Amino acid sequence: MLRAKQAAKEAAAKRAREGSASASSVQDSADLTHSKSGSVTEPDSEPPANEVRTPATALPVTRSLAPSRTAHPVIGGCRSVYCFERLNHIEEGSYGVVFRAKDKETGEIVALKKLKMDKEKNGFPITSLREIRTLMEARHPNVVQVKEIVVGDTLLQIYIVMEFVEHDLKTLLSTMRTPFLQSEIKTLMLQLLSAVSLLHSNWIVHRDLKTSNLLMNNRGMMKLADFGLARMFGDPLSNMTSLVVTLWYRAPELLLGAKEYNTAIDMWSVGCIFGELMLKEPMFTGKNEADQVVKIFKLLGQPTEESWPGYSKLPDARLASSIAQPYSALRSKFKYCTDSCLDLLKRLLTYDPAQRISADEALNHPWFSEPPAPAHPDSFGSFPSIAAGERRRDPSPTAPERLADQKMAYQLELNL
Repeated sequence: MLRAKQAAKEAAAKRAREGSASASSVQDSADLTHSKSGSVTEPDSEPPANEVRTPATALPVTRSLAPSRTAHPVIGGCRSVYCFERLNHIEEGSYGVVFRAKDKETGEIVALKKLKMDKEKNGFPITSLREIRTLMEARHPNVVQVKEIVVGDTLLQIYIVMEFVEHDLKTLLSTMRTPFLQSEIKTLMLQLLSAVSLLHSNWIVHRDLKTSNLLMNNRGMMKLADFGLARMFGDPLSNMTSLVVTLWYRAPELLLGAKEYNTAIDMWSVGCIFGELMLKEPMFTGKNEADQVVKIFKLLGQPTEESWPGYSKLPDARLASSIAQPYSALRSKFKYCTDSCLDLLKRLLTYDPAQRISADEALNHPWFSEPPAPAHPDSFGSFPSIAAGERRRDPSPTAPERLADQKMAYQLELNL
């Protein structure tokens, strides 16, 4: 009996000891969890030699996103902009600022375009994404070559590194004493049409063709640039904004509010550039959309439902309702053009987009086969490079920026 009582006491004592150990273990676990959260700090004194301590868990290290100014950053494999020495400012457009720069490693002279990130409030600007994608896809001798993308101190400083081309056509035309020769114009037009044909065959519409976006080096090679407004298009056509293309080069369907359009808008711009190469000045220099329509209709004549089916149903067709110009005055403006040359110009500046000549058709136009033959690019004379800082460049007309601004200007014009 005494033995049974003694055994019961020992069992109770053992259970008490195990319960105490379990509580101590739970407390130690809680202390460890608390320590990991950073709420409790460890004492400065060293623990006793016979005490086993759990090693502290290291807190995550927060690193700056700013790349090194001397090394290649680890952001998507892009180099730092500080790998380049900025030489001079070239120009500033609606979607970026362009500098001439030198690669510190190779000594190569490049064009460095800093993208304007303030154009998009909620992330990367869609225009910049389109430009980078289009330039990466459009590999062609007459399209400016993208070499790489580099970054600045933050992810909001993105630069496109492109080949440096000495001139743009707008500045050349404004500084040349005499216009280009017919043979030289043929060479330039063939290069332009070849680049545009590549874009259109890949379902890309540029939407901002103008002489300031056409670059030319001292070897007579033309390079199409600035793809900030470029966009993929499909069939069936989807609605797109009509506020694209710099005003002086904007197709009449855009001026009259069409929401569905295609590559034909680029071909109208090509026609405006063609005329500018021959005149040494822009063809249509409207102050606003209404004035631009007036200038076009006064030179080419007012369209009719017969020449442009559906014209009268366009949203802003009333802009030209009071213009009485039944015939074209194109021949009187281009007195020295051959009939074949004038025919190509007329087909590029056809009102009806469905009848406007395509880039491929224009490349095969008879004008390119008649004398004089297109000049070899190497025969072009060299010019002072304004882009290299040799002379101040003239400001170029800007591309459309914001829909609200354009609509406000349009409403003000209607109220005058």
